[in-house]
Amino acid sequence: MRNIVPFLWFDDNIEEAIKFYTAVFNNSEIVHLHRYGEGGPKPNGTVMTGTFKLCGQDFYALNGGPMFTFSPALSFFVNCDTPEETDTLWSSLAEGGKVFMDLGKHSFSEKYGWVQDKFGISWQLNLGSGKQKINPFLLFTGKPFARAEDAVVFYTATFPDATILELVHTKADTAGDKRSLQRGVFQLRDTLFMAMDSGESHDFSFNPAISLFVTCETQDEVDRFWETLSEGGEKSRCGWLQDKFGVSWQIIPSLLGKLLYSSDPLRSGRVMQAMMQMGKIDIRALQNAYDQP
Repeated sequence: MRNIVPFLWFDDNIEEAIKFYTAVFNNSEIVHLHRYGEGGPKPNGTVMTGTFKLCGQDFYALNGGPMFTFSPALSFFVNCDTPEETDTLWSSLAEGGKVFMDLGKHSFSEKYGWVQDKFGISWQLNLGSGKQKINPFLLFTGKPFARAEDAVVFYTATFPDATILELVHTKADTAGDKRSLQRGVFQLRDTLFMAMDSGESHDFSFNPAISLFVTCETQDEVDRFWETLSEGGEKSRCGWLQDKFGVSWQIIPSLLGKLLYSSDPLRSGRVMQAMMQMGKIDIRALQNAYDQP
C-alpha cells in the first residue's frame, strides 16, 4: 500500500465510532475489527484495532485509552459532489458535536462548513469536486504558525516522488513579516494533503490522537523515514514519532501486521512483546521473535 493512512486514537468508543462513520459516508466499509481475547487489558470481545474505508479511502484506528484527545489541528477536508450530499453529511456529523464555521456560502466556497463531531474528530465539508474525496488537513497555529510552507517543503523532500501542487500565500502585514500560507496542496505517495497557517488564538495544536501511518517494505526505508521525520522532533515507542512541527507519524514495516495477526497466537504474542520494547521498529528482531522455537 502506497497511501499514507490516517490513524485514529480512540478511548473505548472505537467500535461505535467506526460503525457511525461507515454508515454516514458513501462507499464505506468496515474491513476488519480485531478484538481483545481472554486475559487482555480490556474486556473480552472489546475492539482493540480497526481498519475501515470512508469514500474508498483507508483509515486505521486503535482503542488506545484516555492519553490523547482529537485536535482540530488535524482535520479532514471532504469534497462533496452535490448540495444534498453536503447537507446530509453535515446533519450527521454536527449532531452532538461542535460547529466551528456554519455551513453556508463563504467568500471561498459556495457551500462550506467546519464541524467537530461527537467523537471529537473535525471535518471540513466543501461543495466541490477534487482528485481525492477526503484530504488530511494540517492547520499550523500557535507555536508552528507561519511554518506551514516549511512543513510542506520538508515533507515533499522527505518522500520520494512527492509533489507540491499549490501554494497560495497571504500578504505580509508589515515589512519583514513572514507571509503565511493561505492554502497548500501537496501529495505524499498516493495521498493528497492540504495545509494552511492560522494566526488566530486557538487553544489546540497537533498531538498523537491522529497520526500518519507510513508503511515500509525494508529496514533501510524504516531507518530513513524514522531519522528524517524525527529530526528536531521527538522519537517515541513502537514506531511512533513527532516531527519538528508537532505532527505525529508511525513508521511501520508491512511485515509487522502479518506477524501480529498470524494464525499462531504464541508467535504473535512474542512479536507483540518484542515490538513493545522498540522505539524504531527492527524488522529482523521481529522476525526472530516470531521464528523462536
